[in-house]
Amino acid sequence: MAAVPRVAVIGGGIGGLTAALLLADRGLDVHLFDGAAGPGGKLRQVRIGDHMLDAGPTVLTMRDVFEQLLDDVGERLESHLRLRPLHVLARHAWADGSRLDLFAELDQTADAIAAFAGGVEARRYRAFCVRAERVYRTLNRPFMRQQRPSVWSLVVRSGWRGLSDLVHMTPFSTLWREIGRSFGDARLQQLFARYATYCGSSPFEAPATLMLIAHLERLGVWQVEGGLHRIATMLATLAARRGAKLHFDHRVAAVVARSGAVQGIVLADGDRLDADAVVFNGDADALARGLLGPAAAAALPLPRRAPQRSLSALTWNLVGATSGFELAHHNVFFSDAYAREFADIAQGHLPANPTVYVCAQDQVDAARQVSASVQRLLCLVNAPARGDAMRPDAQEIRRCEQTSFEHLARCGLQIERRPSLTVTTTPTQFHRLFPGTGGALYGAATHGWRAAFRRPGSRTRLRGLYLAGGSVHPGPGLPMATLSGRMAADSVLRDLAFRTSVSGWRPADTPGGTSTR
Repeated sequence: MAAVPRVAVIGGGIGGLTAALLLADRGLDVHLFDGAAGPGGKLRQVRIGDHMLDAGPTVLTMRDVFEQLLDDVGERLESHLRLRPLHVLARHAWADGSRLDLFAELDQTADAIAAFAGGVEARRYRAFCVRAERVYRTLNRPFMRQQRPSVWSLVVRSGWRGLSDLVHMTPFSTLWREIGRSFGDARLQQLFARYATYCGSSPFEAPATLMLIAHLERLGVWQVEGGLHRIATMLATLAARRGAKLHFDHRVAAVVARSGAVQGIVLADGDRLDADAVVFNGDADALARGLLGPAAAAALPLPRRAPQRSLSALTWNLVGATSGFELAHHNVFFSDAYAREFADIAQGHLPANPTVYVCAQDQVDAARQVSASVQRLLCLVNAPARGDAMRPDAQEIRRCEQTSFEHLARCGLQIERRPSLTVTTTPTQFHRLFPGTGGALYGAATHGWRAAFRRPGSRTRLRGLYLAGGSVHPGPGLPMATLSGRMAADSVLRDLAFRTSVSGWRPADTPGGTSTR
């Protein structure tokens, strides 16, 4: 009987954990390595006193992706995580005192928009929702849940009936332009164009297809009891129960190859692990530029011009008392100079007048205000990914911090802050956490209609080297990174099937599942 194949997974983010779980469940000898002290990657936590705070992603959509993943390994999501659907999807505020909540119920949101901006805008919102749903249904199965599709394969999978939907998506237009056609109120244009930042991109350059995120949120935004980091610990626990060996505080230095095929990996301490396959859950551009040595770099085509990096962030995790503004779980305090904000970032500077996102992690829903004297908050502004150049510098960071919290105060939110109860994370620190990225948090920016098709798929030129994570297809975000891990695992299983047979091996018929809930 042939030896059980060994797979090394580099990176303990969601994509790597997903691949490790699926491969271990199929009986492979899986070893996962990460330089951090525990699982999660960008889905990380920070400690402030006795409090643990999520310091990475805060929005969870596409619950069905996680339900399908656990179902495939004989588990039930609700047995491991307690998820609460949010009634108020997000609360939005402007310095002129105007506020608007988006709700899970379409009619309730339309009524709120009517009171906020008039009946015409409410009708426009309903039309926008129809359009966003159409884009989602056009791309969900033929694109997001398939191994690296091309334009042609997308057309083929959509079929003749889907051709009309593809045309009506206006893929060659920018999100900002199409939102401008959908809404007349400048505040609503800001609000719905902001979905581009979910992919780390500028709404002035991102494709109009990103309006599908509006529909994803209407399908459900979920809060995880105990924080989103629980997703990472759940996947790590399940993978370990199935025999995966998880090696934290172990950094991988290089991928080893011979005769065009992977041979294993070398750790930073010099130890070597032989492997039949390697799954890299990290930034694909950093890999192509030599992060893990020449063999891995040659596995990816290096573009003539470096891809534009996605956004980084300047964040403040803090524990403090708040007053003057009733926070929902997700809150956005918009700049009054939106175009200038992204122009500043494009020029490599922190925005002079930033939009500030605040996640109130103890706030279950706006309808049930927390009574705690202090709250755990994550405050975030978008930033350029120049951390590898040690930018922005300390003076620019201090200036942006002062401007950001002054903006929150103008919008009505007062936060009692103490340096001892605040953790600041800069693009330089994100670059150190995720080497080779400059602090970019979403891989390459999704700018232009070709961007989504330029993301690499799970397979590379080097036999036995596979990719997962937010920098590869189908893109950034927790559900997308999870799907990328599924696709990497599926590619490993299918390719190794030509050489060996593994007891209990059940390759998926459709990568990523077929649920459209």
